[in-house]
Amino acid sequence: MTQINAADQHTLDLQIRDISISDVNDALRHGFEDFWEHPSHYAFAALIYPVVMVVVGFWVSGRNVLPLIYPLASGFALLGPFVALIFYEISRRQELGLDTSWKHGFGAIRSPAFPAILAVGLLLCALFIAWLVAAQLLFTSLFGSQAPESFMALFYEVFTTTRGWMLIIFGNLVGLLFALAVLSISVVTFPLLLDRNVKAGVAIRTSVKATSINTVPVLFWGLLVGVLLALGMVTLFVGLVIVMPVLGHATWHLYRKMIAPQPGREVRKRRSNR
Repeated sequence: MTQINAADQHTLDLQIRDISISDVNDALRHGFEDFWEHPSHYAFAALIYPVVMVVVGFWVSGRNVLPLIYPLASGFALLGPFVALIFYEISRRQELGLDTSWKHGFGAIRSPAFPAILAVGLLLCALFIAWLVAAQLLFTSLFGSQAPESFMALFYEVFTTTRGWMLIIFGNLVGLLFALAVLSISVVTFPLLLDRNVKAGVAIRTSVKATSINTVPVLFWGLLVGVLLALGMVTLFVGLVIVMPVLGHATWHLYRKMIAPQPGREVRKRRSNR
């Protein structure tokens, strides 16, 4: 693992580390460890996630929600980095040896960096809505403005017609572009804002630079996130009660591996469970 100084003068003393896929796996393992130490803390927070997404879906689409079922589900990953803020804060406090009871998970709201955190969160919300709009426009261009009357009718149209397969192919390609954009601008942004209280633009630029330096590990991380979120959704979102906290904690540990600590500050070593 090597360290690369961020050249931009606005990134202060930030040092971006060159990591490997094994570091990503290690971050995920630490995420599981953080979750299993206090698993009951997070059920209520993780359950908020699908509820919010359903509400947003109805708000965006009105009563015509069927064509947006898949875009809503797949678009969860776009808001995930912001929604998981509570879990970054818990891992940060645990690292410092502070109280990690659930009420302290909302300590990010009192952070001096919260305006910047909120600004980046709103950016992700805008990208999420842009994705839903793009998905709706693609659906309308292929199927017209009249939505299928039932889920089974939608299923038949999508999987048994040429235009349905065009929707699958082009929809996933567009979704991939949105996902890669969000991954690049947010992979370390929120943990960095909590940890260093830098400006939103600095955090985003650092995240993009860290992604360019560690392209393969970050893409591997994005793949893990997508697979785990999909597994959480196929259980009718119940699995997200575990998946969301684990990914949130793991994101904090991935940040710790990608961005060197501030000079003079030591990060507490984790106890090995092995």
